[in-house]
Amino acid sequence: MVDKRKFKDTEVSLLGLGAMRLPCKTPIKREANPLIDYKKGQELVDAAYNNGVNYFDTAYMYHAGKSEKFIGTALKKYPRDSYFLADKLPIWMCPKKADMEKVFRKQLERTGHDYFDFYLLHSLNKENYEKCEKFGAYDFVLEKQKEGKIKNIGFSFHGTIEDLKKIVSEHKWDFAQIQMNYLDWKNQNAEEQYQILTDAGIPVIVMEPVRGGKLAEVSPDIEEMFKKAKPENSAASWAIRFVASHPNVMTILSGMNSLEQLNDNISTLTDFVSMTDTELNICQNAAAMINKSEIIPCTGCDYCANCPKDIKISTVFAVYNKLKTGEYTEEQAKSEYSKMDASADACIGCGKCASHCPQSITIPELMKDTIHNTFA
Repeated sequence: MVDKRKFKDTEVSLLGLGAMRLPCKTPIKREANPLIDYKKGQELVDAAYNNGVNYFDTAYMYHAGKSEKFIGTALKKYPRDSYFLADKLPIWMCPKKADMEKVFRKQLERTGHDYFDFYLLHSLNKENYEKCEKFGAYDFVLEKQKEGKIKNIGFSFHGTIEDLKKIVSEHKWDFAQIQMNYLDWKNQNAEEQYQILTDAGIPVIVMEPVRGGKLAEVSPDIEEMFKKAKPENSAASWAIRFVASHPNVMTILSGMNSLEQLNDNISTLTDFVSMTDTELNICQNAAAMINKSEIIPCTGCDYCANCPKDIKISTVFAVYNKLKTGEYTEEQAKSEYSKMDASADACIGCGKCASHCPQSITIPELMKDTIHNTFA
C-alpha cells in the first residue's frame, strides 16, 4: 500500500492520480484528447484505490472538459469519505464575475458530487491572481467552504517568486500546488517556491513530478548514470523519489495513463525511504545534462490547445525534444513532423497559445525560428 502523509486530522496518500493524461480510445493526434477510454481508465482508478491512493485530481478543461465527468463516475462505486476529490477554478475562463458560480455548479454537475475535498484557484500568476482579486474569487470559494461544498482551499501556481510571496501573504491557504521536479528545482525556482510555502506552514502538492513524462524518457547517458547507482529503478522513479524526499510534500500528482506507470509509482512510494545526498546530487547532474540538450520546456499539459491554425503544439515540441535528447534520429524526427496536419509554417503569431502556457514558453517565436529551422 502506498505511503500516506498527515494532513490536518487525516492522512493523504503520497501518490495522487492526476486526471489530465488518462488512457484514450485513440492515439492522441490532437491536444486535450477528450476520447477517454472508460474501461482502461476505470481499471486505473480501481488499481490506484486498491493500493491506497486516495487523492484524485481533475480540472475544468482537462480532456477538453471530459475529465471531471470521468473521474466522478469512476469514484462513485467507493464510499465518499474514503477518498479526496480535487478540482479547480479557471479564472481565465470566467469573462464575468458571475461565471465563477456557473463554472462551480457545472463542476459539481459533471462530477456528480456534492462537494470537493480540495479546491484550487487554478494556475495563478500575476495576471490570473489580479483577476481573482478583482472578481473576489477567494471570498467566493470561502463562501462555498462555509456552505460545505469545499473542504480545503488552495491554489496552483505558475508565476514568479514575488507573485508567490504576495499570494501567500494575502490570504489563508490550506495547501498549495506547485510544479516541482529535479529539473525545475533550479530552472523554475521550485526550490525557493517550496521553501516559501514550507516557511508559511502550507503543505505542498506537487504537479509535473516527471515533467509530463520527460524525466521518464531520459537520454542514454542519464539512463546509464541512474542504472549504475540503482540498476533496478526506472528513470521515472528517480524523479518521483526526488520529490518525495522533501517532507513538506503532502501528495505527488502523477498523470498516469497505464497500469505499468501506476505500479512503478506505487512501488516507489511504498515504504518510502528518502534519497541520500549522493542520490540527490545524481539528480542534479541529470538536470545539468538535460539543460545542455537544448530541449523546449514543454510538459504536454496542452493548455495551448485550440490553435486557430490547428497546430498540435505539444506534439511538435515533443518531436523536437526527442530529436535533441537522441531518442529520434534526424530522419525519424523529420518523418514524424511530416505526418502532422499543420506545421510550424502555419503559425500566424497570434500569441493565444503563449498567453495560456504555464511554462511561459514563447511559442510563436519558437515556431517561427527554432522549429521551422530544424525541420525545413
